[in-house]
Amino acid sequence: MGMNERETQSGAQVAKVTPEFEAQAEDLISRYPVSRRSATLPLLHLWQNTFGSIDDSGVEWIAARVGVGPVQVVEVITFYPWFRRKSAGRTIIRVCRTLSCALAGSHDIKEKFCQAVGVDPHSHSHGFGAPPPTAPDGEFSVEFVECLACCGSAPVALINDDLHERIQPEDVPAIVKKYQS
Repeated sequence: MGMNERETQSGAQVAKVTPEFEAQAEDLISRYPVSRRSATLPLLHLWQNTFGSIDDSGVEWIAARVGVGPVQVVEVITFYPWFRRKSAGRTIIRVCRTLSCALAGSHDIKEKFCQAVGVDPHSHSHGFGAPPPTAPDGEFSVEFVECLACCGSAPVALINDDLHERIQPEDVPAIVKKYQS
C-alpha cells in the first residue's frame, strides 16, 4: 500500500485520503476532547466537501476515527438530508422552500433554475443519502432545502457556498452563467 493509501476494516482501499486531509480531520477531532464521536458531523461535512459524497470507505474511515460502528455513521447520514451517499453535480443549487421564501416565489425560482441547467423540474430528492436531481452533464444539481435563515431577503438560494438573495425569475440565467465552466 502506498504512503497516502489507507485501508478500511473491510479491506477497501481509501487512496484519496491525503496527509493534509488527515491533519484537517485530526484538528476537528481535537475540538471534542471529551468524546471523539462528537466529531462525527464535522467529519462528515469534511469528507463530503472534499470528495463529493460519503461512500462506504468514508463511512468506515470516519467510524474508525471516532470510535463507533459504521452503522452509527450511516444513521447520521440518513438522518440529515444534507449528506449524500452518491455525488451530486459539480455545482449544487439549493433553493429555500420554507414559508417566507415560498410566499416570495421560491417554487417558481426552483423551476427556473431547473430549466436553466437542464434538470427535470418535477424530479425530487428528499436527501437522506440520495443525491439531488442532477443535469445529464453532471454539472448542476437543484434541490429544495429547508430554511437558509434569510427570511427578510426571500426568495434565496445557496449555490455551493454562495448565498443569493431576493432572486427574481429573470435573474436566474445570469446567476447560472456565473457557475458555468
